[in-house]
Amino acid sequence: MNETVLAGIGQILLVVVALTACHVPLGDYLARVFTSERHLRIERVIYRVCGIDPIAEQSWRGYLRGLLAFSALSVLCLFGLQRLQQWLPLSIGHEPVAPDQAWNTAVSFTTNTNWQSYGGESTMGHLVQMAGLAVQNFVSAAVGLAVAVALIRGLSRNKTDRIGNFWVDLVRGCLRVLLPIAIVFAIILLISGIPQNFADPTVAATLNGGTQTIPTGPVASQEVIKELGTNGGGFFNANSAHPFENPSAWTNLIEIFLVLLIPTALPRTFGTMVGDRRQGFAVLGAMSFLYLSSLALLIWAELSNPLNMEGREVRLGVIPSAFFGTTTTMTSTGAVDSFHSSYSPLGGGLLALNMLLGEISPGGVGTGMYGMLIVAILAVFIAGLMVGRTPEYLGKKIGPKQIKLAAIYILAMPALVLIGTGLALAIPDARTSILNAGAHGLTEVLYAFTSGANNNGSAFAGLDANTPFYNVGIGLAMLFGRFVPITAALALAGSFAEQGHTPESPGTLPTHTPMFAGLMVGVALLVSALTFLPALALGPIAEALS
Repeated sequence: MNETVLAGIGQILLVVVALTACHVPLGDYLARVFTSERHLRIERVIYRVCGIDPIAEQSWRGYLRGLLAFSALSVLCLFGLQRLQQWLPLSIGHEPVAPDQAWNTAVSFTTNTNWQSYGGESTMGHLVQMAGLAVQNFVSAAVGLAVAVALIRGLSRNKTDRIGNFWVDLVRGCLRVLLPIAIVFAIILLISGIPQNFADPTVAATLNGGTQTIPTGPVASQEVIKELGTNGGGFFNANSAHPFENPSAWTNLIEIFLVLLIPTALPRTFGTMVGDRRQGFAVLGAMSFLYLSSLALLIWAELSNPLNMEGREVRLGVIPSAFFGTTTTMTSTGAVDSFHSSYSPLGGGLLALNMLLGEISPGGVGTGMYGMLIVAILAVFIAGLMVGRTPEYLGKKIGPKQIKLAAIYILAMPALVLIGTGLALAIPDARTSILNAGAHGLTEVLYAFTSGANNNGSAFAGLDANTPFYNVGIGLAMLFGRFVPITAALALAGSFAEQGHTPESPGTLPTHTPMFAGLMVGVALLVSALTFLPALALGPIAEALS
């Protein structure tokens, strides 16, 4: 084993140790944040200004109405900022964003997707980057966190129709969780060489006698929350492959750590809030197995093809790039530090499969947690069918209503991915955007709609997505891919909260054991394999075998 491989493995172990150290304190802190009856002074001011009663809790329908209203307002505000940016301060000469692209971007950042069909430094002014995109990085992550907490409350409460207050959860997620961590790590990134300024672009002379314009801006403040909030949108077109967003191996590790920090702590929060921390360990075990298996396979696939340097980030190396790629596709983070289209066919297929699993291992901020709980519900139901007993999870019976809601959650993303991919291949004008023929071209399109429908946002490259078809089509995929599953998750929270607690019996399936964690892994893989194997066989698998 050569020194490069050992160094790469050492970096992985360093991040794992750091995450392990943060798991208990951060997980318990998150549980305290969302169960405390105390409101901070600044929170009380926000509630008073906005006319919010923080004491009043909501049913799942009220919680959903508040979430949808806030998200709709976010889309409208971000769309308006882009269309009016030429008249705004700090526009640095940029023209208004085209309507279809402004729609796509507004939906993208509101849904925590951060899909970008534009180059940030050549399209967005500083005010739009800060007041629009960076703000949405905070609040869209807080929305996902709120839904996860609401579902956990539904599982832990009995005979009530209340699952919390969306506005309180949103404010606490921003002010008590995301903002403090972001401030600390923004300073660290600033010290590490990431710029934060409003300076004019630098014009540099090149070696061949030409000139190059090098823009900078408020990069560090956006970089930190794009990773911490599992968002992923880049200030620059090259995203985290750009040296101003990710200047060194050290910052690469920091960014990976930030992406995984909250998702890996949430299982502890779950276990604490339901009163059985063993349940959290089972969820974390299933997440970890899927993540580490994917990472090992991707490293093997890329090390087996060492001569292919196209699209590789030579500053970092193969293993750190694979580490970053696995992390961002296993979460809902669209950041890239190397370009996935240039990975080996099996490597690119694995990155797509990570998203096709539903981004549950560990998933995005909040979204991974409630996604894995849906998988747990399905696993209990399947196990109940096997032994002929009424399935129960944490003392809650899983009947026809709960399974229908879980099925809606599970089927929404595959429907969007497959319908979108099919339309893109069937419409002649859409096919002109595919820059590579054959199986690789199919993988590009499949990856694009997978990224949108899963609210990931990473791009495979090699696809011209800045067209009316892709801006509108992927925008719709992001919109329905975000809010249909959220609706199902909140409806499940309400249905569980209305139930009483069913005591354990000799026939109750233990859901805190390694066996149940393995069952969750099996269900997640089985659902994805049955749904997407034909598409993967025609794309990355066919390319690998050719």
